[in-house]
Amino acid sequence: MPSADLDFDVLVVGAGPGGLAASHALAAGGRRVGLVDAGRGPGGQIDRPRAGQPPVRGGDGITVLARTEVVAARSATELLVDGPEGPRLLCAPHLVLATGARERYMPFPGWTLPGVFGVGGLQALAKDGYPLAGKRILVAGSGPLLLAAAAFFRKEGAEVAGILEQTPRAKWLGFAAGLALRQPSRAMQALGLRRATGAVPYQLDAWVTSARAGGAGLDVRAVVNGSERRFDCDHLACAFGLVPESALAQGLGCEVDAGHQVVVDENQASTVAGVYAVGEITGIGGKPKAILEGEVAAAAILGRRGSPGLRRRLTRERRFAERLDRAFALRNELRKLPQDDTIVCRCEDQRLGQAMPFGSWRAAKIHARFGMGACQGRICGPALEYLCGWSADGARPPIMATTLDVLAYAMDRSRKDET
Repeated sequence: MPSADLDFDVLVVGAGPGGLAASHALAAGGRRVGLVDAGRGPGGQIDRPRAGQPPVRGGDGITVLARTEVVAARSATELLVDGPEGPRLLCAPHLVLATGARERYMPFPGWTLPGVFGVGGLQALAKDGYPLAGKRILVAGSGPLLLAAAAFFRKEGAEVAGILEQTPRAKWLGFAAGLALRQPSRAMQALGLRRATGAVPYQLDAWVTSARAGGAGLDVRAVVNGSERRFDCDHLACAFGLVPESALAQGLGCEVDAGHQVVVDENQASTVAGVYAVGEITGIGGKPKAILEGEVAAAAILGRRGSPGLRRRLTRERRFAERLDRAFALRNELRKLPQDDTIVCRCEDQRLGQAMPFGSWRAAKIHARFGMGACQGRICGPALEYLCGWSADGARPPIMATTLDVLAYAMDRSRKDET
């Protein structure tokens, strides 16, 4: 192993619930942990600290590297990162990936207009100081995040015009009944969120079809129970599920499935020796699943098996994740929303009609620059997978947009390691 700027017993990438759970368990077991996160500090998207608030602390035995991005993986034991101290090489014999997930964006006419957000993006802006008080917000898409977002927006002083859930009524009722039977505590949590939304209408079999700039905001059209409805709002907040943030795992050579979820064994070990994966990158399931997986991975690294009770709880959470995925799967009608002139690749201003002549993601990328912009296909890739049935290419370094200084540092380190 080459000399490192910083070396640890274990490197944990991602300081959300899963990464924090793994870090604390490893530190308690006497391991020196390096915790890398792009945010201001630990917490992840769920417990993201507001602007001006102190971040969640890492704890004894944990070195928190905040505002730090992983640029590339030189090997399973070496990560090139860039942060406030500049580029550095971090080394450790064990690596825990807890990189979470990002929002899935589904194109429709008007989805690129100012005022149209992903629900997570609008929440993040509000936590960073963007005022929502007095704003009228329509929440639309699919999944439990709709209720959580609507409750958050109301707490911030916004008026929520409605919640549009695309899932068919029968599927939603089946999921709700199963939740009440199998996990009553979670059902009560959902009921609490519904109460927090007050009298805001919650519509099933409902989805946005288009958005246009109105006189004082947005003119949004939607299908609600088979009929067209019109909504005037300042912001449209959409949630179409989450996509595992598995680019680093793919760059390391870890096996991923068709949904970009990292394939792991019963100890959360990936197919690459020494690399473990926890949280949303192994399947979208929420905070409890992420915490349990973090504890299982830590136990494996420490040479322990973990208690049977821990593994039973994790099995229960994974089953919940599977039911969640089935209940809130996107309906086929959403595929018909974008027109030939609807922008799909925002970075390169490429439209759906420009992608249709090609038979694969790779061909559209080479000939029409889809996925070649700053986001490297993080937005248009999942959209085209859904719309066209394509499978996006695996990740290539650099994993995140970076500077020439960082690349020069990496080349210089490589030369030194060879001598």
